[in-house]
Amino acid sequence: MQKRSRSPANPPERRTRPRPASALATTLSAGRHTKQSLPPLRSAASSGNLSSHASGRASVVPSGNVKVVVRVRPFVKREREAGAENLISMKNDSTTIRPPSGAASNPRNPTEPRTFTFDRSFDSHDPASKDFAAQNTVYDEIGAEMLQHNFEGYNSCIFAYGQTGSGKSYTMMGTPDDLGLIPRTCEQLFKQIDEMASADVSVTVRVSYLEIYNERVQDLLRPQRKQGSGPPSLGNSSLRLREAKDTGPYVEGLSDFPVESYQDVKKYLELGNANRVTAATKMNDASSRSHAVFTLEVKQVLFDQEHDTTEEKTSRIRLVDLAGSERATSTGNTGQMLREGGQINKSLTTLGRVISILAESSSRNSTAVTPFRDSTLTWLLKENLGGNSKTIMVACISPTDYSETLSTLRYADQAKKIKTQAVKNQDILSAAQRDLQIEEMQERINELQNKVSEQSSRPDQSLQSTAEFQKIRNAVKLFQDRAKHEESKRKAQVLELEALRRHNKLLTGHINDMAVQSPSSKSESVEKDLYGSLVMEQDSIRKDLADLGKLVKEDVSKYEQLLA
Repeated sequence: MQKRSRSPANPPERRTRPRPASALATTLSAGRHTKQSLPPLRSAASSGNLSSHASGRASVVPSGNVKVVVRVRPFVKREREAGAENLISMKNDSTTIRPPSGAASNPRNPTEPRTFTFDRSFDSHDPASKDFAAQNTVYDEIGAEMLQHNFEGYNSCIFAYGQTGSGKSYTMMGTPDDLGLIPRTCEQLFKQIDEMASADVSVTVRVSYLEIYNERVQDLLRPQRKQGSGPPSLGNSSLRLREAKDTGPYVEGLSDFPVESYQDVKKYLELGNANRVTAATKMNDASSRSHAVFTLEVKQVLFDQEHDTTEEKTSRIRLVDLAGSERATSTGNTGQMLREGGQINKSLTTLGRVISILAESSSRNSTAVTPFRDSTLTWLLKENLGGNSKTIMVACISPTDYSETLSTLRYADQAKKIKTQAVKNQDILSAAQRDLQIEEMQERINELQNKVSEQSSRPDQSLQSTAEFQKIRNAVKLFQDRAKHEESKRKAQVLELEALRRHNKLLTGHINDMAVQSPSSKSESVEKDLYGSLVMEQDSIRKDLADLGKLVKEDVSKYEQLLA
């Protein structure tokens, strides 16, 4: 995992004027404290997080409802050419849909307009309108909020829902000239990381990108060679979805990569989008044939030098572009694309059922079983739909398709009743707790390294299972993370020494002034002895820090070789 930790170019001086001679003893004491607060050299180089010794783990906030917003798109070319009418009107948080002119009234499609109230209604139909909601408006009102929750330590999720061709991919991804929620969120993430840069703060970010195609999970960042029929980029490979007791569903073997800037993220987004399955239909020239899930994992480590404690916050931002519901008569699909549409509709139907049951459970305290596992999509989004997450649903609608739009609005109206229980994912560790974790991690690393050595000596046998090898990778990754965090602490100590050096310069001038003013050779000798002790203490601290940095680099290099 890569670290984003910067030190100010000009660290502030502790005092801007010379201290009197009596303050020298206090300064020397501060120098000793700086040295004593250094972690043991070997312990600092080996780190992990196998057990939780947290004094502030997972604080729970009151439950909140899923936030629901609606966005209507402009006419597309075929609709303009056909002279289609706009059936949608919006104002603030209300959305009204009316039947098309001349529509026959029946129980399923009454002719009266229907008005729904949501958290926000984005009118993106007419760019000339004063109320037009552009891409930046959508991000400012919902994306920025979710990003802030993430920095606070909460998991968050934004997913776009609606029929095919309703503007979901445009809302989530956008275009190179008009970025959507996903790239804007990533861009702002790193801007905020830069703003909070400090020697006492370390922020690391990892990304993963997957798609659910025909109910199978595929890694968009590690495409496999095509084998037979199936999606053109990823072949028939698929990953297994599992569920952990504490953290919920996860994809086994899904690759994730460290990123240090928005440009890094952009490369992975472009790679994943190039591998995603799309096709042209009558409704959409680039119809997504899969559900895409882009995830950012953000880990913040905040060091409290005064109390020698470490606070860790780990959170996920999950950004989901769902495939759209389809009608064969509207899309003109046949063969493979018709089967794809059937799988898409199946998963979206299950999503609709899950939303309905969760909404009913939240409003009536019902104990009905929610069928999360009836589809891969709902199982993967289990925590985001009804668990540990702050979630926003973006219902994207067409201005011309009455029945599909009405269906989307009804589901959105139910979704706003769903309650989630967001948890702030944080650990606050004392020095003793941190050292205990480091010791446990070192033992685990040694144990796993021995297993690798045993397997290497028997080339005819592989690891007992893929899961066992994954444990090794995870353990080494945790070790690398903690080693880099300790490197951040080392940088913080260097900053302290820099401030001390500046102060020493002031003290030197002060001592010289006193020597001129007082002819006492005894006083001059005492001052020089004290100053000499201070310099020796500083040199000793620098030596310890250099040793620490060397050990950290050696151990990280060793375990990178182990992974390779």
